[in-house]
Amino acid sequence: MVGIAQLQHRWTAALACLLASTCAARADWPTTRPTTSHWAFVAPQRPAVPALKDGGWSRNPIDYFVLDRLQSQGLSPSPEAPKATLLRRVSLDLIGLQPTPAELDAFLNDASADAYEKVVDRLLASPHYGERWGKHWLDAARYGDSNGYSIDGARSMWRYRDWVIDAINRDMPFDEFTIEQIAGDMLPNATLEQKIATGFHRNTQINQEGGIDEEQFRVEAIVDRVNTTGSVFLGLTIGCAQCHNHKFDPIAQADFYRFFAFFNSCDEPELKTPVGDQLKRESEIRYQYATLEMEKQEFEHRIAEKAAAWESTLTGAEKATLGENVRAVLSVAGDSRTKAQRDTIISAFRAASPEIRERDRKLAALKKDQAGAVTRTLVLQERREPRQTHVFIKGDFTRHGDPVTPAVPAILPQIDAPNPTRLDLARWLVDPRNPLTARVTVNRVWQHYFGLGVVETENDFGTQGSGPSNPKLLDWLATELVNRRWSRKAIHRLIVTSATYRQSSIARPQLADVDPYNRLLARQSRVRLDAEIVRDVGLQASGLLCDTVGGPSVFPSQPDGVMGLGQFKREWKTSAGPDQYRRGMYTFLWRSTPHPLLTAFDATNATASCTRRLRSNTPLQALILLNDQACLEFARAMASRVLHEAPPDDSARVDYAFRLAVTRLPEPAEKTFLLQLLNKQLNSTPQSLKKEDQSLAAWTIVARVILNLDEAITRE
Repeated sequence: MVGIAQLQHRWTAALACLLASTCAARADWPTTRPTTSHWAFVAPQRPAVPALKDGGWSRNPIDYFVLDRLQSQGLSPSPEAPKATLLRRVSLDLIGLQPTPAELDAFLNDASADAYEKVVDRLLASPHYGERWGKHWLDAARYGDSNGYSIDGARSMWRYRDWVIDAINRDMPFDEFTIEQIAGDMLPNATLEQKIATGFHRNTQINQEGGIDEEQFRVEAIVDRVNTTGSVFLGLTIGCAQCHNHKFDPIAQADFYRFFAFFNSCDEPELKTPVGDQLKRESEIRYQYATLEMEKQEFEHRIAEKAAAWESTLTGAEKATLGENVRAVLSVAGDSRTKAQRDTIISAFRAASPEIRERDRKLAALKKDQAGAVTRTLVLQERREPRQTHVFIKGDFTRHGDPVTPAVPAILPQIDAPNPTRLDLARWLVDPRNPLTARVTVNRVWQHYFGLGVVETENDFGTQGSGPSNPKLLDWLATELVNRRWSRKAIHRLIVTSATYRQSSIARPQLADVDPYNRLLARQSRVRLDAEIVRDVGLQASGLLCDTVGGPSVFPSQPDGVMGLGQFKREWKTSAGPDQYRRGMYTFLWRSTPHPLLTAFDATNATASCTRRLRSNTPLQALILLNDQACLEFARAMASRVLHEAPPDDSARVDYAFRLAVTRLPEPAEKTFLLQLLNKQLNSTPQSLKKEDQSLAAWTIVARVILNLDEAITRE
């Protein structure tokens, strides 16, 4: 099953290859390389903050850069969004959850000048901040819980996911965050956590089919690592140089394989990552297994004696039930039997002996328990003896060209080491001399807050990508990230406390012709929530949400038959208790058969790095919100919550329901409609039902309507 984002990636790649092939067919490859003066290949210089008359609108330097661009186009910013809208916006953006009614009331009643800033600080300190921004990173890291390809077996990777959440919650500086994921295993005295971090590049797919060429898929995994590193950290389409020199950017095919060489000398082990008392449990199982094995060996040592004793007790009727060959041996005197005949009797004894079968069953069970006793995760580990890397002629791994050694693209500042390693590469990625990483990183942060990055093509800063809509702002943010010691929380706080972020998202007619896509940000952007957050909003409004952070992936309810869509039919056993109501990001992600609710709302399928999700608008989304088993459960639980928590009159209950779902009170026309709907449902409910059941049924319909509002699944 292929997601829309992946399809777009494939269509884009196919179109690029078609264009490249067409260009190659029409003309010889140019002898001169594309210009090296492209803006993205020049290190950012910190620009001065514009000195403007802003009428008191600006709150921090971001606003002066934005206002400077607006004024150059004769535009003015929008007014600040209402407090309730602003609170819901920043809550969804920072932690992926809506404010509770109590939090809304507290904010509306706080008249202090820094009321909003206090909310921001509270959200940045929330453990759910790491979940929200961790999911963005996991998209780029192509995180999944299965191996992919046609067999798509399960894998254990959740310890890497939890490492990401924890690192972001601790505001691990982005340079350290990068180094540990690219080469944590190579750091001096590497810790268990630093080794877990290298799971970033173990999120590649693994082909488990029989008869495959293992070297081919080892190479495929390294190619994916090169492409992902280039896209996520450098914003470059390095993968376009796998088969030939890049058609548009100054990246030679040899550059691709020099970069490839950094990852070509890695092994791919599983690492024990014990949780709680797992090591103690593993030791206990090992002891039990050794004891049983010793008993079995002792039994085997006396097997002939025991078989003879068994034979002596056999009755005629029992002998008749044995096989013909066994009966034939029994007719031979014991001291006259051959070794083969003695073995026949021993085999018959084994088959008839419950003691042996029970011991073997226990050993098999213990072996299975031992395999899963300690949580494991996939990691990278440097080989003692490096592999020799060659250029692959036309990208064919079976056709070796010139040998190459590790290096970064020649167009960029080089690594200051005679024989650079993967650790040197990791440090180079976040070296201030590198013109790309800081820009790419802040641009992607900006994208999540405004719908589009300052550079719209967030994974292509090359010559074919779009230029920055506000170059000075981008470079100021990039240098600010480095100056603030790569603190992402500092950059997030700067953005969400700006006047630019706090603007109303209401469209203004005068902007339609000048800035139809809102690239200049004369207003805030209005965006559909990510798939996982769509589900989380329903869970939270219903009161069912289990907000436990971290742990193994879970299996919430989904329609029957989904797991039969892949090559292998698998059971989807819905998690018991609170686990079925965990946040959407913890749903077990089968690459070949992802959860249909998440797929419908454009979640990634983790087959490739996704640095920006598409947002589609389809009838299927509305049908799922109305009819999916989980969505119906959310509506029913929300109705029960309204009936038990709101004041006992219908008007107040409608107000409360609206606040639960969209963090505001309904407009008069909205309330009138919902009250009419409620009365209609109460009048049409079978009178045979108990009064409380009639109310629950009617309010469930009302809750379904509210949860299906476009506003409920949209960040204003």
